[in-house]
Parts: sequence; C-alpha cells; structure tokens
Amino acid sequence: MKVTLRKVGNTPVDFEVKSDEITFKGYLQYDSGKLILLKANLDGIALTECNQCGEELKLPVNEEIEFFISDGVYEDEGNIELDVVESFNSIADIDELLNSEIELIKSDYHSCENCKTK
Repeated sequence: MKVTLRKVGNTPVDFEVKSDEITFKGYLQYDSGKLILLKANLDGIALTECNQCGEELKLPVNEEIEFFISDGVYEDEGNIELDVVESFNSIADIDELLNSEIELIKSDYHSCENCKTK
C-alpha cells in the first residue's frame, strides 16, 4: 500500500496491511512542516530463529509504533530528537515500513524455551 504524503492532512488517513502472520494497522496524519506522523499497532506472530540453537521460533508481537515520515530531507531545526524516516519521492510505502519493523524485531537476540533453561 502506497500513500502520497502530499495528500495527508489534519484528518487521519487510516491504513491496514498484513504480512504473513502480522497486521500493521494505524493512521498517518500531518504534523508540521514536512512531517507526517505515523501511529500504528503491530500485532501477530513473527517467525525467526533461536540465536543459540537455530530452531524456528514463533515470536508473539504486540507493539505500538510511532514515528514521523519526512517528505524530503529532514533537518532538525529545534535540536529535538525524533524518529524520522525520509521519503524522497513523496510516497509512504506502508508495506515496506511493515517489513522494516518486522526485521527490526527479528534483529534482537531471541532464545527458544529449551535454550533459556540450559
């Protein structure tokens, strides 16, 4: 699902996309300047591997996600630290953002129940 950032205004634009066993549901809303706020919930099961034994691991996921999308290069003018994803074509690819969030979760260290008890 792709959303044109210039069309996002003060009224939230709802979205819902799915990837395998995870649902990414939320909204986009204009914040200020070139920034669009993304607020969403990531819910489902992520398939990953145990970092010790390599066995497949089904990781329950239920996370609130909040960051900004900048329509172009983001320049921090107020020295405020924000989580910002830059878009250089005025498009927010929600499927790509979902995949990035899943990969971020999978990049953490995970152990299966067998390895936790060793």
